[in-house]
Amino acid sequence: MKLFSIVTLLITIISCNPSYKKENFDFETQFEKSNGLETATYNETILFYKNLAEKYQKISIQEIGMTDSGKPLHIVTFNKDKEFNFNNIHKTKNIILINNGIHPGESDGIDATMMLFRDLANGTINTPINTVLVTIPIYNIGGSLNRNSTTRTNQNGPKEYGFRGNSRNYDLNRDFIKCDTKNARSFTQIFHLVNPDVFIDNHVSNGADYQYALTHLFTQHNKLGNGLGDYIHNKMKPELEQKLAKKNLDITPYVNVFNRVPETGFSQFLDTPRYSTGYTTLWNTLGMMVETHMLKPYKQRVYGTYELMKSMIEIVEEDQKAITTLRSNPNKNLIQGSKYPLNWVIDSTKTTTLNFKGFVGETITSEITGFPRLKYDRNQPFNKPIIYYNYFKPNSEVIIPKAYIIPQGWFNVIDLLKLNEVEMTPFEKDTIITVETYKIKTFETYKSPFEGHYPHFNTTVQNKTEPLNIKTGDYLINTNQPALRYLMETLEPEAPDSFFNWNFFDTILQQKEGFSPYVWEDIALELLSHNPDLKKAFEGKKLTDEEFSKNWYAQLNWLHQQSEHYEKAHFRYPIYRLH
Repeated sequence: MKLFSIVTLLITIISCNPSYKKENFDFETQFEKSNGLETATYNETILFYKNLAEKYQKISIQEIGMTDSGKPLHIVTFNKDKEFNFNNIHKTKNIILINNGIHPGESDGIDATMMLFRDLANGTINTPINTVLVTIPIYNIGGSLNRNSTTRTNQNGPKEYGFRGNSRNYDLNRDFIKCDTKNARSFTQIFHLVNPDVFIDNHVSNGADYQYALTHLFTQHNKLGNGLGDYIHNKMKPELEQKLAKKNLDITPYVNVFNRVPETGFSQFLDTPRYSTGYTTLWNTLGMMVETHMLKPYKQRVYGTYELMKSMIEIVEEDQKAITTLRSNPNKNLIQGSKYPLNWVIDSTKTTTLNFKGFVGETITSEITGFPRLKYDRNQPFNKPIIYYNYFKPNSEVIIPKAYIIPQGWFNVIDLLKLNEVEMTPFEKDTIITVETYKIKTFETYKSPFEGHYPHFNTTVQNKTEPLNIKTGDYLINTNQPALRYLMETLEPEAPDSFFNWNFFDTILQQKEGFSPYVWEDIALELLSHNPDLKKAFEGKKLTDEEFSKNWYAQLNWLHQQSEHYEKAHFRYPIYRLH
C-alpha cells in the first residue's frame, strides 16, 4: 500500500509539472503509414500539429475564428526564431500562407503540408532564414468531417476523403467576397492578421487528361499589375518551373478546358475576387493555386505538392528583398482620378507557346448514349507546341473616386468592410453634399441558384451628379488606403464580384410605391397638359416603339416614371461617389 501511494504521488507530480513534456511523439503521417494510399482525418491532422508545437518551439498553433461546423479554424506557424507576432515578423521576414482542404476531397495539400512542417521543425530540410510559413491545416472542416469514398468520381485516391461542400453545403472557394459562411469570415480575420506576401491554395484539378501530375494556377498577372504582376509572370513562375524540372517534376499551367482536348489551345483562368487567389490579389499578395492531376496516383500527387512548396520557399528566400519592395507601395499607380479596370477579356494579340505533354484524344461513339464522346489514349503520348492565352486586357474601366459614402442602414455591407479593415469615418452631423449617384441601367440574373444566390451579371449604370442629404452616422470612406482595390471591386456595381452582383442590394430593384390607373389617368392628363416637352416625348415614343404603343399600362407607367411621384430609390444604387 505504501509503494502504491509513492508511485501515485510521483505520477501526480510529473503530470502537474508544467516543465514536463512528452518526448515520444509519432510524427509519421497516416499518408506515410499507408504507403501513400490514405489521408489524415481532421482529428489526426490537428493532433499532429498540436504535438508538433509541443515538441518544437519553432512551431505555434492557434485557434482563430469559428466555422459553420461548430469547430474553430487553426493556424500553424513555423518560424526558426520562435517569434509569432506577425507585426514583428514583417519587420524582417516574408510570410507564406498555405491554405489546405478548402475542398477536402482534394486532400493532397493536407498531407504534404504536415510532412513539410515536420521536416522543417526537425531539420530534415533546409530551414528558411527570411521566410515564415503559416498554414490553415484544414479550412473546410465540415466537409472534412463528411468523409466518403465515392463523391470524387474521377479521382485516383486516397481511399477516403472529405466532401466539397461545407457544413451548409457552400463551396468555400466561391465565398471570399460575399462571406456567407463563418469559414470565410474567419479566413478574412486570419488573412489580415497574417498579411501574407505569398499565398498558396492546394487543390486537385478535374479537367482533361495529360501527362503532368502538377499544374499551377498563378493569379492573372495583368490583373495583379503594380510590378507584382511582372514579377509573378516573368520571375516567380519561370523559377518555379525550373526548380521543379531539376527534380524531374514536370509542371504546366492549369489546363483550363472541360470535355475537350487541350491541344487546340486554352486560356489562363481569370481568378475574380470570389476565389481565394482573386481575393488575395486585392491586397497585393502573390497568389497561386496548386492543381494536381486527379488521375495520377495519390502518392505521386502528394509528394509533388510537397516538392512544389519546398521550391516556393526557396524562391521567397532568394527574392525576399524584391518581394518586400514590390509590396511596400503596391497602389502607387492607383490614385484618385485615375482609371481602375473592372472587367477583363483575353488579349488574343499576345500568346505564349507551351511545349505540352498530353495524350491523343479522339471522338468516338458512346456505347451508352450512341452520341459522340471524348476518349483519351494513354498509349499515345505526345509533346507538341500549343497556344496558351495568358494575357488579358480591361474592357471596362471606372474613374477612382476620392471617397465613397455609405448610408448606415446598409449594415450588411458595412460589417464586411469593417471585417476587411477598411478605414471609414462616420459623419458627425447631418449635411448636404454634392455626389455622383448611379442608377442601375441594365443587368441580367442567373436563372439557377449559385452558392446561395441568384447573382447578377452584365450590369451597367447611368451616373448623375446631384446634392444629397447625408445623415449623422453615415460613413465616409476615403479611397486613399490599403483597401483601395477591395473597395473598387465590391462597391462598383459593374465589377463581376461586386456586392450588387451578389444580391446585397436587391431591395432597390423592387418598386415599393405605384399607382392606380383609374386615378393616375386624370393626374397624367394634367401632367401632359402642363409639360409640352414631356407630351412631345411621349407621343414620339408611341410612334417609334411599337410594343409601347400597344401597351396602355406601359404608357401610364412611363409617364409615372417621369413625374415627381415616382420613387427615387427604385434602381438607385445606395452608395455614392465623391470626386
